[in-house]
Amino acid sequence: MCADHSEASDLDLPLPVAGHRPLTSRLIGVDRRLFDAVAARHWPGADRVLPRLSRSANHGVLWFAAAAGIAATRTPRARRAAVRGVASLALASATINTLGKRSVRRARPVLDTVPLIRQLKRQPITTSFPSGHSASAVAFATGVALESRAWGAAVAPLAAAVAVSRIYTGAHFPSDVLVGGALGAGAAFAVRGLAPTRAQLAPPGRPRVAAPALPGGEGLVLVANAGAGTADRVKALHTALPRAEIVVAEPAELGAELDKAAARAQVLGVCGGDGTVNAAATVALQHGLPLAVLPGGTLNHFAYDLGVEDARDLSRALEAGEAVAVDVGRFRTGGEAEPDAPGAGVTGYFLNTFSLGVYPELVRLRERWGPRIGGKPAAVLAALKVLRSDERPMVARFRGSERALWLLFAGNCTYHRPGLAPGRRLDLADGLLDVRIVHGGRRPGARLLAAALAGPETRSPAQAAVRLPRLRVDGLGPGTAVAYDGEVTPVQGSLHLDKLPEALTVYRPLSALR
Repeated sequence: MCADHSEASDLDLPLPVAGHRPLTSRLIGVDRRLFDAVAARHWPGADRVLPRLSRSANHGVLWFAAAAGIAATRTPRARRAAVRGVASLALASATINTLGKRSVRRARPVLDTVPLIRQLKRQPITTSFPSGHSASAVAFATGVALESRAWGAAVAPLAAAVAVSRIYTGAHFPSDVLVGGALGAGAAFAVRGLAPTRAQLAPPGRPRVAAPALPGGEGLVLVANAGAGTADRVKALHTALPRAEIVVAEPAELGAELDKAAARAQVLGVCGGDGTVNAAATVALQHGLPLAVLPGGTLNHFAYDLGVEDARDLSRALEAGEAVAVDVGRFRTGGEAEPDAPGAGVTGYFLNTFSLGVYPELVRLRERWGPRIGGKPAAVLAALKVLRSDERPMVARFRGSERALWLLFAGNCTYHRPGLAPGRRLDLADGLLDVRIVHGGRRPGARLLAAALAGPETRSPAQAAVRLPRLRVDGLGPGTAVAYDGEVTPVQGSLHLDKLPEALTVYRPLSALR
């Protein structure tokens, strides 16, 4: 993708010296003298390393490989950094190819002073100004750094070496490299303007609440779900907080271990997916304890929206005593149900989402297939099966009026990405339920897809969307399944949804998000 390898040849273009104003001529002279100084200087080991490094960056190959390596670490921040780096490189390369190389017709340097061992085996045939390799290198490194400072610091020396190699091998003048680097950095910031980084869209650090600071994690009892693949994250947290007590529990024992931990903890911690975090939040509410969440599941919506992505984020917040109060969604059943019937008198809480209709079936299928093929593939296959379903829509009453619906979704606070699947929340204490309803009718798959593609404010024959503090649904038949934070339970009768505003204290890093 680098601009130095197009088919057009400009080898015979004259150097722009004659006719230039004195200042411009002096700058060009300085540029040539710097080039000659680099050519005359011998750097031990560089004659073998830098030419190879320069060739490896042809067409962006080096940076695509680096992006794949970064993404392979499988952390959300690393994946975002890799994607942002590649996007920045693509914009920089497109800019250089379409504008940069055609705006200034500068010939390549004369290689008389460059030792033969340094010279590239295939000399570039495009114009010299600006350097496409330098633009791509700086764009990738800057894009990565804007998303992750740690990965940016790791990539920066490689990018700098590629830029220097373009002078050292005689492919470019120093000014070509400097301007190319500046354009690359500009491309990365332009991408950030189009797609803000997570740090720019961080959840507001309010309402901030007092929470105990735990030096070394002393006073924290964290229960990790052994079935969620949490071993590496728990190990990282133990390294960061050696005084914390960590209990690894099998899924069947999770509830009991959370209750035991709450009885002796100053702060209750949990590591697992959204369902595990929901169970811990319920216990924390019952015991009046602050909650520390370490993501360890497939989706981890609550932890990521909170701003906690790894053990480093959580340990920083715990040691500094940084915490906020967040809303908790609640559902209750009653009314028409018999006192002893399944689903009567049920009370539950949700930190992310609550739904009824076809979505509980999607959750059931995902949980059934997940252990065999993985969580994300299982979610995709489950969604395809649900979309092809020809079952009749469920019937419920809203404000005395009976309606058919395929799906009712209620988010704990406002989601800012279109669609029915949970997106991103920027405020976890807005006091609102984000309610979306897909109406019943023909062609359920088409209606669900239309609702998923529509914005959250869209009202159409396919869906309705509204934000409100509470909602009541009546007339639910026996065994009606509802899903909340990935868990499924039967209900019947009347269903009441509301909020517990700012009811739960949760640790999150406030002083430095990244």
